[in-house]
Amino acid sequence: MTSGPKISTIVTDIEGTTSSIRFVHEVLFPYAAEHMARFVQQNQAREDVAALLADVVALAGLPDDNIDGVVAQLQQWIQDDQKITPLKTLQGLLWQEGYEQGHFKGHVYADANANLRAWAETGMALYVYSSGSVAAQKLIFGYSEFGDLTPCFKGYFDTHIGAKREVQSYRNILSELGVTPEQVLFLSDIEAELEAASAAGMQTVWLVRDGEIPAAGAQYEVARDFDEVNQWLIGTR
Repeated sequence: MTSGPKISTIVTDIEGTTSSIRFVHEVLFPYAAEHMARFVQQNQAREDVAALLADVVALAGLPDDNIDGVVAQLQQWIQDDQKITPLKTLQGLLWQEGYEQGHFKGHVYADANANLRAWAETGMALYVYSSGSVAAQKLIFGYSEFGDLTPCFKGYFDTHIGAKREVQSYRNILSELGVTPEQVLFLSDIEAELEAASAAGMQTVWLVRDGEIPAAGAQYEVARDFDEVNQWLIGTR
């Protein structure tokens, strides 16, 4: 890997980067789908839930008094893996129940755990940017198989900052961080996200944990795991 300007800040994706996509799609999504109807019915009068349900009604053009229609819309969005903010927030609330009740622990790769802790100890500023809600992000790291990793992170970004494949989202993050783009490293397994981050001036590393490296990988720094990312970081110092 080639070296570049010194990195002071790392922004990392979750799915396919710090954590297995299978955990999200085979554990978290099915749990949300199974329990969404119950959760909405039981909590629809709760102020935070009611506000989210109102957002669903507005986005989907549904009648205000059709709670079954709202649930059906949420289930459809889950099935279609839609990155819609009220859905992601409701999923986060549901997953909190699951984590707190011990139904599952957050999956984090061992190499991600070790390097995130090491980077934080050296003073690197670590942030998360995922399409999942900030609450869901804190849960996967707070209830991880390796214990509570949330002290490693200085902050979290979700779709409130913008969609992950849009350049402006990364400019918004840079504005929040108050650092120059060249000081920021963005980690993801999705080429379109890397392209957007690169266009905003960030440095990027493409996590390709399994299979062959895509032909487009020649345009980016590529790593199989966080150990390789760390080797690249060492080369920038």
